[in-house]
Amino acid sequence: MAEDEKTKNKDEENNTKDSEKKDEKPKEVPPVVTQHSITLDGETLEYTVTAGMMPLKNKDGDIEANIFFTAYTLNDVADVGKRPLCFVFNGGPGSASVWLHLGAIGPKRVVMQDEGWMPAPPYRLEDNAQTWLNLTDLVFIDPVGTGYSRAIKDEDNKNYWNLKTDIESVGEFIRLYLTRYMRWASPLFLAGESYGTTRAAGLSGHLFDKGIALNGIVLISTILNFQTARFTQGNDLPYILFLPTYTATAWYHNKLPDDLQKRAIDDVLKEVREWAETEYAYLLAKGSRLTDDERQTLITQLARFTGLAEKFIDHSDLRLHIQRFCKELLRDEKRTVGRLDSRFKGTDKLPVTEFPDVDPSMTAIMPPYTAMMNDYVRRELGYETDVEYKILSFEVNRSWEYERGEFPDTSEALRSALARNPFMKVFVAQGYYDLATPFFAAEYTINHAGIDPSLLDNIHFDYYEAGHMLYLDVTSLKKFKADVAEFLSTSSNIE
Repeated sequence: MAEDEKTKNKDEENNTKDSEKKDEKPKEVPPVVTQHSITLDGETLEYTVTAGMMPLKNKDGDIEANIFFTAYTLNDVADVGKRPLCFVFNGGPGSASVWLHLGAIGPKRVVMQDEGWMPAPPYRLEDNAQTWLNLTDLVFIDPVGTGYSRAIKDEDNKNYWNLKTDIESVGEFIRLYLTRYMRWASPLFLAGESYGTTRAAGLSGHLFDKGIALNGIVLISTILNFQTARFTQGNDLPYILFLPTYTATAWYHNKLPDDLQKRAIDDVLKEVREWAETEYAYLLAKGSRLTDDERQTLITQLARFTGLAEKFIDHSDLRLHIQRFCKELLRDEKRTVGRLDSRFKGTDKLPVTEFPDVDPSMTAIMPPYTAMMNDYVRRELGYETDVEYKILSFEVNRSWEYERGEFPDTSEALRSALARNPFMKVFVAQGYYDLATPFFAAEYTINHAGIDPSLLDNIHFDYYEAGHMLYLDVTSLKKFKADVAEFLSTSSNIE
C-alpha cells in the first residue's frame, strides 16, 4: 500500500474514533462510599458517607447535568423508615453547600476563632460536636454551577440558573435520592440558608405537587420576598426593615447613646421594631409632604437608633442604604463593618469613599472553607477529581434570572404548602447582626404571607447574637443545635 494511502486511511480511522467519542453519551459514575465515626457526648456513632454525582436526565434518558452530593447516614439503624432525613443547601444563589456542610451541620467543622474570625493558616477541620447526625441523616446538595455540579454541555449550565429550573432540578434530585436510597417512608426535612431559604420555600410547594410532603423546613437567614431587601427607587421597605439590624450593629460596636447601650439587646430591638413599623413607616410614606418638624423628628430618632450623625441622616434623605451604613458607622476609626456579619471590621484603602471596598465577613471565611473542603473531599472522602470545586460562583449570581419581576417572592409557595400540609412545621433562625437578610425582614415576610391564623403556630422563630452565618460563633452554634434538636423531635411524628 502506498504511504499516502496509509496516511489517508489512518486519518479516516482517527476521524471515525473522534466522531464516535463525540457521539458517545455520558455515563453514570458510581459514588464513592466510605466509613467513619464520631463521638458525641460519650457515644460513638458509626456512619457512612456517600459522595458523588446524581444525574439529571431528559425525557430520552440522556444525562444533561450532574449534581454533586455528600450524604451522611447513620449505621445499624433498626428501621430506616423511622430515621429522619434532611436535605441541606446554601444559597448565593451561586453558593455550594460547603458553609452548612463544614460550618454547622455535618460531622466535620472548619476551625475558626470562637467568634467566627479567620484563624491564621494553615487551616484545619475538627469533629463537630454540634452536628445534626445524631438527630437525622443528612444530604448536602450542590446545585448546578456550584461545587462540582455541572451541565454536560457548558452552554447548558445557564438553563439551571433561574428561580423555576433551580427548584425543579433540586426537586428532581430529592425525588431520585428518595427512590435510589429507599427513603420515601422517612420523616423528611429541608434546611436552607439565605437564597437556600428562597429555594426551600419554593420546594415546599413543588415537592407537595410531586407527592412529597415535608415534616419540616429549617430556614436559616431567611429571604423569601426580595422586596424586603432591594434598595430601589420608590421602595421604602428595606429602610424600615434594616433599621433594627443597624441598631443591633451600633449596639455591638458601642455607638448608641448610653441609655440604650446599657440595656439588653433584645429590649432595645423591641423598641426599635415598634418605632420602625409605626412612626418611621408612616412618616416615610408621606414623602415630600413631610413638615420640617416631622423631618427633624425622624432625623433625631434615626441618629439615636443608629449612632450616625444627624447631618449624615439628613443628607441621606432619612433613608440609610446598607452599604453607606457599613461604611459610615466606624468611619472615624477608619474601619467598616461587614454585610454578612456586622460584628466584623474591615479596612479600606481610603476612609472617604461612599461604600466599603470589600465585605470583611466574606473575606474572613473564603480561604478557610475553600481549603478545607478541597482537602476533605479528596483526603477523607476519597472523591478524586481535578474539576474546580466552586465554593461561590459569581458567574451564577450575575447570570441568575428571577423570572418574577424585580421582587421575586416564594412566600406564596410556603403558604400554599402549609395550607395543603398542615402538619409541616417551619423553624426560622435569624442572626441579629445579619445585614444580608435582616431578621425584621424575615418577620415581615412571614407576617405578610397570608398564612391562615390557624397555622401560625407551625412557625417558630429563634434569634442569635451572630450574623448571616450564625453558626460561625461557637456560642450561637451550640444554641442552634439545641433549638434544631427540639424542632426535629417535635416535627418527625415518630411514635
